[in-house]
Amino acid sequence: MAEEAIDEASAPIVFGRHFAHSDTFRNLFREGMALVEETAAYLDGDGRAESRELSRGGSLGYATESMRLTTRLMQIASWLLLQRAVNDGEMSREQAVQEKAKVRLRGFGTQTEGAGWEDLPLRLRGLIEHSIRLQERVIRLDDALYGPVAFDDEVENPVNRQIGRLARAFGRD
Repeated sequence: MAEEAIDEASAPIVFGRHFAHSDTFRNLFREGMALVEETAAYLDGDGRAESRELSRGGSLGYATESMRLTTRLMQIASWLLLQRAVNDGEMSREQAVQEKAKVRLRGFGTQTEGAGWEDLPLRLRGLIEHSIRLQERVIRLDDALYGPVAFDDEVENPVNRQIGRLARAFGRD
């Protein structure tokens, strides 16, 4: 009985799950969705006009980076929507894991320096940099929520094991 109390009281706290239900997550969600909207408005409006004024090489860079940006943001938005569905009880954690397998948060390489980068419109570069910072934050949260420790609720804790042994040795079972 004492060992059960020790195990419950000293179970590891999974900070990612607490964060996912916090105001900080809700702010991250709003920021991500706002960035999607801002980017769409830019690419359909001012970005189109700015891209027409670029050199041939600049136009190619613009097309490449705007596609990467759009893809990155759609993946981030998909992840945020999945996590919100879990938080709101609309989807189980197991369902989210299956759906999350379709979301790709890594591997959208963008070189944020050099000649090609400097040829891009300033506003596009700002959107790209913001999306990369947002992506990094989402990846950290994803790792905290779905990484190996986050998934294993039965993580063996060596300190708890020793406390349990001491409790048994002194007859406090």
